[in-house]
Amino acid sequence: MLVNREVILAKVETTYNTDSVPGAADAILAEGLSWANNGLRMIERPAIRANVGKLQQVYAGRLIDISFTVELKGSGTAGTAPEIGALLRACGFAENVVALTSVTYLPVSTGFESLTLYFYRDGKRFTATGCRGTVSFTFETGSSGKAAFTFTGHVTAETDTAMVTPSYDSSVPPALIGVPFSIGGYSAVINSLSADIGNAISTPPDISAVDGYSEVFLTGRDVAGSFDPEDTLVATNDWLGDFTAGNTMALSTGAIGAVAGNIYQIDMPVVYFRDVGPGDRDNVRTLEIPFGSTDNTGDDDFSLAFT
Repeated sequence: MLVNREVILAKVETTYNTDSVPGAADAILAEGLSWANNGLRMIERPAIRANVGKLQQVYAGRLIDISFTVELKGSGTAGTAPEIGALLRACGFAENVVALTSVTYLPVSTGFESLTLYFYRDGKRFTATGCRGTVSFTFETGSSGKAAFTFTGHVTAETDTAMVTPSYDSSVPPALIGVPFSIGGYSAVINSLSADIGNAISTPPDISAVDGYSEVFLTGRDVAGSFDPEDTLVATNDWLGDFTAGNTMALSTGAIGAVAGNIYQIDMPVVYFRDVGPGDRDNVRTLEIPFGSTDNTGDDDFSLAFT
């Protein structure tokens, strides 16, 4: 069985933990697909016997984690959701569509949606339902933007299933050059930027559930990230002063891409520095700045817009 013959399908569920039956059109162009048991329970039986050997353990339920990375790109048509739209919705985002103009993803604190994931592995398939997760983003000069997802869900028995013929979006991700990044209105010279939504996933037990687990819940969010600006004189931009004073500022990537339908932008209105440290890039002094993001008017601590 070949490692690189894998396909992932994702479709938002109408009812939590009920298979939404993803099809070929729900395929996600992904890389680095992997899975792991989450909360695996194996009952130990420490009986006192005539010998010192252990009795067989008993399987008592599990969930599954499925992780993968995708390219950041639009659908090719302004106002049409991108391929990763369903994934973002299951990571605690609301999808706001303006026909022929934009699709914007903003976090929510209620009404969380869930996914069904079909994970094909060269002739076999996992089905994971009730999936919710978290996502982080990375941007580096001369590359393309990437989003790394991890979902937790309820898994059914693996089955021998013929590989689906996926239908992927044909849009090509824009390169990370000519990106008008700014922090607090200052056009910092950076090489890389990261942002992590930091969703907290809770998996409480349920004695009546066939896998022993209740609903997979999103119970918190801690948006954070980092960037690496070239250092400057205090008069130009006072990085350490902003840190020690607890100043807040807006962070924006500006528009990434130039073709309508394949442009995206990340905005965080209230960013604060969590540390400032020294760095070096090609013998040029830089700074390493981790940051946090909080909301301005409620559930607006992160925005991802496709236009």
